Amino acid sequence: MRPLWRLMSGLVLLWAAMVRMTAQQAQDRPVPPPWAFTVNTPPPTGAAPMAPAAPDPTPRSVPGSERQFTLAQTRDAFNPPDWHPAGHPPMPPSVAQGRRPDMRACGFCHLTNGQGRPENASLAGLPAAYILQQMADFKSGARRSSEPKMGPPAAMIADARAATDAEAREAAEYFAAVPYRPWVRVVERAEVPRTRIAGWMHVPTDGAEPLGARIIEMPEDLPRTELRDGASGFVAYVPPGSISRGERLVTTGGGGRTVACGTCHGPDLKGLGPVPPLAGRSPSYTVRQLFDLQQGARRGPWSALMTEAVRQLTIDDMIAIAAYTASRTP
Repeated sequence: MRPLWRLMSGLVLLWAAMVRMTAQQAQDRPVPPPWAFTVNTPPPTGAAPMAPAAPDPTPRSVPGSERQFTLAQTRDAFNPPDWHPAGHPPMPPSVAQGRRPDMRACGFCHLTNGQGRPENASLAGLPAAYILQQMADFKSGARRSSEPKMGPPAAMIADARAATDAEAREAAEYFAAVPYRPWVRVVERAEVPRTRIAGWMHVPTDGAEPLGARIIEMPEDLPRTELRDGASGFVAYVPPGSISRGERLVTTGGGGRTVACGTCHGPDLKGLGPVPPLAGRSPSYTVRQLFDLQQGARRGPWSALMTEAVRQLTIDDMIAIAAYTASRTP
């Protein structure tokens, strides 16, 4: 019995050591910055659940469009509002309707012209091969979010798993053919509007607050953004001096801190072959991708190319890089 007792004691000690090591690793792992990995603000503790209000049937309009949609229509994930149909080619079914009940329309989250929102990606003008690879990575589990509570990446995984190869290809070719246009206005500022997270994005509340080491990206016109108007963009507030610091990191590698981004993404940061463009894209999205790549949440075949580039980056470095790339003309 004594050898068995010793064996059991050893196994218990080994198990306890493994638990401590796993807990320490979790404690040492960087926390995803909540201003970039946006999670909707929960209701106050103890608040009674509210019954959803009946949708207002009043038709809505946006500037520059003769179309009208009700609020319910603008929230239909299987028939997103197309306010400006002349601004893009004819949409394939995967973009315009998706496939009930399994796959939402790509144009719902990314907008019908592919301009996207801070909580997801701008797909307009991305190489079709890159989009297809990301769809494959979402489907296989090689790409996920460092913040599991963030809804849009989870929805993307579900849609990618539901999409057929043909649906993925037609969507990728469509968005690749739509030119990306200036969409994010980058402003250096020490004090910014106070915001809360709703609809997975920053929306203004009352007052102002110090920006600190963050990027706050929010709609230029919240009502139009809530109506999913693909002609109403965003403003990104970044720390003072971050654009110039980012320029040094992006163009020179910062003395070995990273790799000059133009090596792969093109000297003008507008992409090179299947490598995606960075110029003018959402800085919130860029920070999330740098963080996810560094933490191993993105492990697709092309992710290894970024391993050395992101290995030494701090969150401040990521902020500076994203501020600079977003400030460039797409």
